[in-house]
Amino acid sequence: MKRILSALLVITVLFIVACDQPKTDEKPKMSEEEILATAKQIHEEVITLDTHDDIDTENFTDDQNYTKDLDSQVTLPKMKKGGLDVAWFIVYTGQGELNEEGYKKAYENAIDKFDAIDRLVTKYAPEQIELAKTSDDVRRIHKSGKLVAMIGVENAYPIGTDLSNIKKFADRGARYMSLAHNGHSQLADSNTEEKPEKPDKPIHNGLSELGKKAVAEMNKWGIMVDISHPSKSAIKQMIELSKAPVIASHSSARALADHSRNLSDEQLEMVKNNGGVVQTVALNSYLNVEKAKKRQDAAQEIFKGHAKKEGLTVYESRDEAREKLSEKELEEYFEKVSALRKKIEDEVNEKLKETAPPVNVKDFVDHIDYMVKKMGIDHVGISSDFDGGGGIEGWKDASETLNVTIELVRRGYTKEQIEKIWSGNLLRVLDEVQKVAKELQSESA
Repeated sequence: MKRILSALLVITVLFIVACDQPKTDEKPKMSEEEILATAKQIHEEVITLDTHDDIDTENFTDDQNYTKDLDSQVTLPKMKKGGLDVAWFIVYTGQGELNEEGYKKAYENAIDKFDAIDRLVTKYAPEQIELAKTSDDVRRIHKSGKLVAMIGVENAYPIGTDLSNIKKFADRGARYMSLAHNGHSQLADSNTEEKPEKPDKPIHNGLSELGKKAVAEMNKWGIMVDISHPSKSAIKQMIELSKAPVIASHSSARALADHSRNLSDEQLEMVKNNGGVVQTVALNSYLNVEKAKKRQDAAQEIFKGHAKKEGLTVYESRDEAREKLSEKELEEYFEKVSALRKKIEDEVNEKLKETAPPVNVKDFVDHIDYMVKKMGIDHVGISSDFDGGGGIEGWKDASETLNVTIELVRRGYTKEQIEKIWSGNLLRVLDEVQKVAKELQSESA
């Protein structure tokens, strides 16, 4: 009898696991027209949420803002066209000097971006978009027909050494924060300790003592701990210290693309056990390192040929350009480079479509497939890193968001699974983080 019960238990467990996976081995018996129709219906019915959209405050002014269809990858018209319901606008600060002057400048930069987002939702387009601070806010605003704005903080450098700034950021709407970016902060070591050339030597061996306290403060005030940019040691320590689930706001699978910004199988398992979620990112070199490099190198050769004809000197890196040009010359240089790249875009696409095709939506969903199989359907989400380096063939900006859902349907994901991937998993983590926050605040009252 015990053997029969054991066998039944095994069968039940296998059935549950099987139900948790997309039917990727069974080709959907649908035509392309049926796939498109199904995807459109699902896309309309679920809440689509992108956890990482960088901003330039010059696009948050009276004359130029997201109510207009600017050149940026995210605007309100593009969100509406592509059916992107929720955009997490990013309060990003580049890593600077670890001193009072550096902290002051960083804090001012962060506040400037908080203020820009506030202008969008209260002054420029309050009838079109509203700021959400909770999952319930997201659902309420979405139901009203408006777009949804949320806020993430990329690099906690601006808090300086004053941990009370964490609550200030939470009060402004910040709902996730990373403790480092590209370069070690006062709080955590960065993934740049793995740079192929001139790696940054660790200064904290993970988190600093202040960083450990920062994790506790984030837990207390309902800010999700973001593990996307810190070092391996820092990530491990954050997961161990956090009393609530963590997120990787924009990272993919390292097994498919060996980049220091991606997560290893071991780290994916840690996030799963923690109850967190990894937001797969649509950034070409994080999805397919070799394919992205081949395309970049080939495109650069075409660009150099045109630059030579136009008498434009090409610098091999931004650092080299900064060393040799004045601030005014640097601004003019980047404007010329951007204009020339845009001018030859069609030529590049035509010449390289066979020999060096771009990273695309299929490559992106390959990472979703991989992480769903490794972690389960409840721990995978979506991000773009638009206006911060993201964007791939098929999802170049917010107006093409439907293409992601189309590919998910083509792979055999159900509506329920797609809903979890697009927003359900992230909102579930946010709910759990804020539940923990209430408990911690109650304990300290």
